[in-house]
Amino acid sequence: MITGIHGMFYSSEPEALRVYLRDVLRLPSKDVGGGWLIFDLARSDVGVHPVAHPGAPPSGTHEVCFFCDDLESTVASIRERGGVFDDDISDQGYGWVVHLTMPGGVRVQLYQPKYE
Repeated sequence: MITGIHGMFYSSEPEALRVYLRDVLRLPSKDVGGGWLIFDLARSDVGVHPVAHPGAPPSGTHEVCFFCDDLESTVASIRERGGVFDDDISDQGYGWVVHLTMPGGVRVQLYQPKYE
């Protein structure tokens, strides 16, 4: 039985990215040895999106998205800790969305879902 999902970021700046995830995004972490931090998030979901709509990436593309309960306050908190966003919050139908690029050029989506 599958009990969760484990994601990975590949970065040219792994140490800086780990610090960013821990200190700027404040993701809960544990050190599993040798400076390797694992970020343990209690909630997760996986969606499957069609590629037959404008702006969709090619089939086989993976994306990591972090979600929150209040996007505006989360964005403000991240900005206070040095986070810089690539765009403004927009309504994408399934939720309110914004993107940020982290150390090593790792780009993620942050969103507040409209679904339960």
